[in-house]
Amino acid sequence: MSLNREKSELRETAQAVRRRSAEESGPHAAASLSDHLVARFGHLGGHAVSGYLAIGTEIDVAPALARLEQAGLHATLPVVTSREQSLTFRRWTAGTQLEPGPLRTRHPAAESPEMVPDLLIIPMLAFDANGYRIGWGGGFYDRTLAKLRVKKEVIAIGAAFAAQQVDKIPRDHHDARLDWIATEKGLIEITPDT
Repeated sequence: MSLNREKSELRETAQAVRRRSAEESGPHAAASLSDHLVARFGHLGGHAVSGYLAIGTEIDVAPALARLEQAGLHATLPVVTSREQSLTFRRWTAGTQLEPGPLRTRHPAAESPEMVPDLLIIPMLAFDANGYRIGWGGGFYDRTLAKLRVKKEVIAIGAAFAAQQVDKIPRDHHDARLDWIATEKGLIEITPDT
């Protein structure tokens, strides 16, 4: 089976798992995830953190972004500029004016300043214990992480429901590895390959 087909089949299965997890977990999952992220990363005041506004059944990280902002971090949201480009990031707070983006996204309007995040909280359809994830297949975060990691050290944190973990994510050399996984049940630090 080709890698693309393997990923496509996993996406279908993962969507059903995520939908079920969202229904069963309810809003307390976002609060638990927020508690874990703030406990681990809340001391990094002055750094920029990127999150996302949940689409559909993605786990909600907006409460975590708000609490990290209160702890002194600067919250940002990604902006999709085109299908083949890496993401850019604009400053975001709870009152920031949003505009619609492609692929059902919303992002801060152009007057919000661009920032380069030090931490990125990334949505996922599925993940494995080795720190690999599968998303919708656009490659936005893979390109973005590759570009950022050339410039500076960044921390990539995949956010999902714990039930979204699978044995192994099909991947190739373009797929970026995460540093942490954050779920409603806790954080998993990804250790480098030995």
